[in-house]
Amino acid sequence: MRYRTLGGLKVSVVGLGAMPLSIEGRPDERRALATVHAALDAGVTLLDTADSYHLPGQDPGHNELLLARALAAYGGDTDGVLVATKGGRGRPADGSWTVTGSPRHLRTAAEASLKRLGVEAIGLYQLHKPDPAVPFEDSVGALRDLLDEGKIRLAGLSNVTTDQIHRARAILGDRLASVQNRYSPEVRDSEPELRLCAELGLAFLPWSPLGGISRSSLDGPSRLAGSARFAAFHEVAQERGVSPQQVGLAWLLSRSPTVVPIPGASRPETVRNSAGAANLVLSEEELTRLTRSTRTP
Repeated sequence: MRYRTLGGLKVSVVGLGAMPLSIEGRPDERRALATVHAALDAGVTLLDTADSYHLPGQDPGHNELLLARALAAYGGDTDGVLVATKGGRGRPADGSWTVTGSPRHLRTAAEASLKRLGVEAIGLYQLHKPDPAVPFEDSVGALRDLLDEGKIRLAGLSNVTTDQIHRARAILGDRLASVQNRYSPEVRDSEPELRLCAELGLAFLPWSPLGGISRSSLDGPSRLAGSARFAAFHEVAQERGVSPQQVGLAWLLSRSPTVVPIPGASRPETVRNSAGAANLVLSEEELTRLTRSTRTP
């Protein structure tokens, strides 16, 4: 495993997005725990969760409680593991995703997450999404207060713009550690945010990082996902004898020295495959081919 820096902490260059372990289609408890343990065995030290990762209409925190159980049951050392959670979204019974960014809600949510994770302070607490009904500075101010009180150690943002990153940094200073936006071969709308994070030294955590790449069986023939646009990822994978997913993650890692992708997984073999991308170094020629294929026709 290779490592990068997040808020002064050393984290694995590939993390685990734990959401698939708790939402619709989630695995049973045994497989879910085995998936987290496989990630830890592979050297993954960044686990990303949120209080809203649960089935619609059910109690918040299923994913946080699951990670807490997985870490408690793991036989190895977990001192270097950073659990990053988020607050500010909900999942009512209709399956929608709500947004609530008031300071009161964020404080209550963070304190509940703290208890579920069973830690003295949350390693990284992220505003899940700006609430258009709440002044952005008020939401970020709640993170500042939680930092000041020692309830969280680092603060992060998710689904934000470059302007919001600047505004949050004015409030949080160096305690703003990361930005988590959607970014993948298929969706590159957050290119400006990625570049800004590199300039500021903030970790950039792409969510849904494998968009555009087939999620075909790891031991079967690769199938293109809807379009020949991303064929280059499959071609390079065949040439290298690795999976297209590993090529996609290696490409993401090449985009900036502060990128730490957090691919989701619900099976041990999937998380092991993703972790393998940490040691895949692509050539300049391969990177040029892959980047060219991601451009919108």
